[in-house]
Amino acid sequence: MLVPYLWYPSKKSLINSIDHPFRKEIDMFSPSLKTYSTLSVEEKKQLLSRETIQNTEISQAVRNMLERFQKCSPSSRDALIQEYTQRFDHIIQDNSLIEKLSIDEAQKLLGDELTCHIEKASQAIRLFHKAQKRNHYSVSLHQGEVRCERLIRPIERVGFYVPGGLAPLFSSLLMMAIPAQLAGCHHLLLCTPPLASGTISPLTHGVASLMGIHEIHAIGGAQAIAAMAYGSKEVTAVDKIFGPGNAWVNEAKLQISAGPSHTSIDLPAGPSEVMVVADHTAQPAFIAADLLAQAEHGPDAQVICVLLNSPSTSQLFSDVTYHINQQLNHLSRHDIITSSLKNSGFILAQSRKEACTIINSYAPEHLILQIDQPRELLPAINHAGSVFLGHQTPESLGDYASGTNHILPTAGYGRQYSGLSLEAFEKTITIQEASLQPHSPLAQTVIGLAKAEGLDAHANAMSLRVNTSS
Repeated sequence: MLVPYLWYPSKKSLINSIDHPFRKEIDMFSPSLKTYSTLSVEEKKQLLSRETIQNTEISQAVRNMLERFQKCSPSSRDALIQEYTQRFDHIIQDNSLIEKLSIDEAQKLLGDELTCHIEKASQAIRLFHKAQKRNHYSVSLHQGEVRCERLIRPIERVGFYVPGGLAPLFSSLLMMAIPAQLAGCHHLLLCTPPLASGTISPLTHGVASLMGIHEIHAIGGAQAIAAMAYGSKEVTAVDKIFGPGNAWVNEAKLQISAGPSHTSIDLPAGPSEVMVVADHTAQPAFIAADLLAQAEHGPDAQVICVLLNSPSTSQLFSDVTYHINQQLNHLSRHDIITSSLKNSGFILAQSRKEACTIINSYAPEHLILQIDQPRELLPAINHAGSVFLGHQTPESLGDYASGTNHILPTAGYGRQYSGLSLEAFEKTITIQEASLQPHSPLAQTVIGLAKAEGLDAHANAMSLRVNTSS
């Protein structure tokens, strides 16, 4: 078993070595390295568990809210939205609707440089998702007696939720609006939390206008999900809801998808998480930077670092810890990151095979492989939202401009959910057209199966046609 020897510079020398406006005296981040192979089953489970917030209380509160929305008439739901906005956002609101900007106004609001960045990122996202386009197809079966087809149709009305609490994540809107447009969705609606002024983030407003969003509302939290699901006099009810959010938003989405509103959701996308797997070839500063980048999403974010055992692992662990402490003092969201790091874990894996066991057990939202020949691990990786290969591929690349979608399953849902794609904005319709011949073997198969299940009417519907044909 490898027992790392940790070396840290003194707090004073570390702090004084950094000349930055966010510098301040802090407690040193001093993690422990757990050797995975020596842990019990329960200890492994605990090490890879996510911190959740009083799920029972949140679940009941959201259930009560949704029941109120469901029982209200559409004309009364706007007052209910205003009530919850005042209670949770402390804003008195007469109308949630935000006027769209013209393209020129949006570009002026965002500025030339940011507009250029948005356009470049949008182009990559559009190209990657356009490549996912599915085609109609037709297949002749049963010696030509039946032709089966599949048609692709867009989901007509889609709703987007863009968080705006700790940061206005306008980039998430690119990830939703672009595939929705490619799919041909007819109505795009956005809900995002209001600012103290009652408006929304200028960045989100500008991007929504550039993206051609049809309807924009200053509504946040679980009440935004309820508004999109049930609709009101002001808010158009949608067929499917997309977007990440906090525990309240996620719980509302899950309950809506299981309820009577006929509204579906994209996937469970809650607090952010990353797992970095590193070996002796990794750069400690890169590992630290990737962990910190994910930790700044919120105090409930989680970062996990898996180090592959080698003679230099002890030094690598020490160096990563040093760089975390050093880089942390350069970052404006220092307090959020410090809280998030409490949910962190550092794990020693004895081999690549064991590292893959850890990966698949955790099913990370983001998986970064800072190892030699990272592509060789892909066949063994079954559960992950998005994978970042090699030392030159930070997770922030996928968050903004690589082209892949950054709305991904969290909390282990990568075992059964995929990240957002063009397919999520489409649905399929199957078609069959028969031309049955007398004594058709296909007809006899249908009749035989129907009778075996005791469904005589099914058998009769087929036998009548065969008899008519003869």
